[in-house]
Amino acid sequence: MNLATASAVWTVIVGLATFYGIRLGYTGRSFALALGVAAALFAFELFFAAPRVLERARHLFGDHGAVLAPLVPLFAVLIYTIGVTGNWKTALLGAAYTVLPALLAATCIGKPAGQWQDYAAVLLIWLPIELRWKGLTFLYLLFPYPPQLMHTLTILLALSTGVAAFVLLRRLDGIGYAVEWRRGFAWNVIFHFAVFAIIAVVLGLRIGFLTYAPSLSRLRTAPIEVVGILLFTAWPEEFLFRGVLQNILSRTFKNQWAGLAVASVAFGFAHIFHAPFPNWKYVFLATVAGLFYGRTWIKTGSLFPGAIVHALVDILWHVLFR
Repeated sequence: MNLATASAVWTVIVGLATFYGIRLGYTGRSFALALGVAAALFAFELFFAAPRVLERARHLFGDHGAVLAPLVPLFAVLIYTIGVTGNWKTALLGAAYTVLPALLAATCIGKPAGQWQDYAAVLLIWLPIELRWKGLTFLYLLFPYPPQLMHTLTILLALSTGVAAFVLLRRLDGIGYAVEWRRGFAWNVIFHFAVFAIIAVVLGLRIGFLTYAPSLSRLRTAPIEVVGILLFTAWPEEFLFRGVLQNILSRTFKNQWAGLAVASVAFGFAHIFHAPFPNWKYVFLATVAGLFYGRTWIKTGSLFPGAIVHALVDILWHVLFR
């Protein structure tokens, strides 16, 4: 993906979000600020996935200028909380969330991957998304308005915090943070999706996790849903669990398959809070899914093919099962 393509995708997605929000009746300063913050964080996700943009940014900022990267998610939180909610407590919590992982990453720049600071930074990014209070995660409490953007803003903030810490500041090798297509990618996507889909459907139906309930209405919305899932679910999760966690685990164990196994179990347990809690069936199937997503990342060295497999699995579930 080049800058022109990234710009076109960004423009279309932000334009559609603006149009949808206006149709829902959202107008005024608060909506404009919330949409602007979401658009800025989405740009942070998308533009750095263009390999040449990332390379030029690293060259432009150099080693010392990379400390500016965490300012993007930090300013996003401050602008939203001050301009939309006016809640200084959530502003402080959001600021701490965006800054602490970067500080940890900065302490081990130049050191081999797998330092305790790497794991601490991953936990600081991940746990506030998973831990819930009154049915909402901590980060959801930062972005209450508009409700339709709550999940998107949460995911974009978490991803931007991780990209600032690990891609731009820490410069962790081997993440594969790039939308690209190379020889062998198509085969890996087809193979891992097909094999896991068969396993997941058979096991899911047998243990009562899935119910076959195809829906024509969900099929009609599938093209839009798959784009949303790819950008705001699959890509962020593949970045955190494969590009960062599996990456540093593999280096800690000095064995990529051990890293794959442990990261997949962690990915499985990330789904335990889905109703009904504790959702052990979801944990089991998500762990198996993690093995396939992680193997795709190993075989391709890129987040993009695994994110496509992840998105295809989710859209298959969305259209055919409940």
